[in-house]
Amino acid sequence: MAQFDPKSTHVAVLKGGWSPEREVSLVSGAACATGLREAGFKVTEVDATPELASVLSELKPDVVFNALHGRWGEDGCVQGILEVLRIPYTHSGVLASSLAMDKQRTKLVYEKEGIPVAESYLVDRIEASSGHKMEPPYVIKPYNQGSSVGVFIIREGDNRPPGELGTDKWDLGDQVMIEKFIPGRELTVAVMGDRALTVTEIVTDLKFYDYEAKYAPGGSHHIFPAELPGNLSETLMDYAVKAHKALGCRGVTRTDFRYDDATGALATLETNTQPGMTPTSLAPEQAGFIGVDFKDLVVWILEDAGCDR
Repeated sequence: MAQFDPKSTHVAVLKGGWSPEREVSLVSGAACATGLREAGFKVTEVDATPELASVLSELKPDVVFNALHGRWGEDGCVQGILEVLRIPYTHSGVLASSLAMDKQRTKLVYEKEGIPVAESYLVDRIEASSGHKMEPPYVIKPYNQGSSVGVFIIREGDNRPPGELGTDKWDLGDQVMIEKFIPGRELTVAVMGDRALTVTEIVTDLKFYDYEAKYAPGGSHHIFPAELPGNLSETLMDYAVKAHKALGCRGVTRTDFRYDDATGALATLETNTQPGMTPTSLAPEQAGFIGVDFKDLVVWILEDAGCDR
């Protein structure tokens, strides 16, 4: 029996927010709201602000569908507000959300579970801008952002890291992650509950799978299921489920990987606790591959909502 009866359930869909991923979240939230309305739910779309607790206290929804992306909405902060208000909400809880957003601490969990990662460490951004802290090629990125915001690839022959890191133009935190660059293929696996869906290869003509490649029209295209050697697909799906469970995630997640055909090197990059949610986003595409259409996916996510997650 369904947890929430569409005829009597008021859903607040949180979208937007104030992270660098605001625009993507607005699109995800609008798509999820449409899917829920098609399923018969009463839906109010809420563009999240720092006054969110007051807005929700006045609105009094029965359940929250969290379609926020990035910090504050995906890192445990909004989840904490919803726990205090005792409003059931979708996706992962406070601890899992906070942990998964911290890429360096996430790697400690991965390593304990035998999930492969690339060498990395945290460095003050001023120090990182002063010269190479790792032999190129390597990656510099915020350790607690998503959607490839603020990512730089330092390639062989580059004289120094980008000077922007040491200026006021950089507003993504005082510490950055320095990570060994793994060349090759960009791969991702969505997990729904405790089931890995399939493996998608992401192909782009741009320098790498950055914010533009993710969201600009024609920036990338998806191949699924990915054509991979041997039992690599099964291995990646197993790692994605292990990551989902070890981090304590709920609902739908998506774990990203890099794989080098030439050397066989494999690295797990991160687990997204609230992946993009438009009908053409990676996780909904994979759900469609196993026969779950977009409307049914958002209803499934909603049915999994709760507190004390």
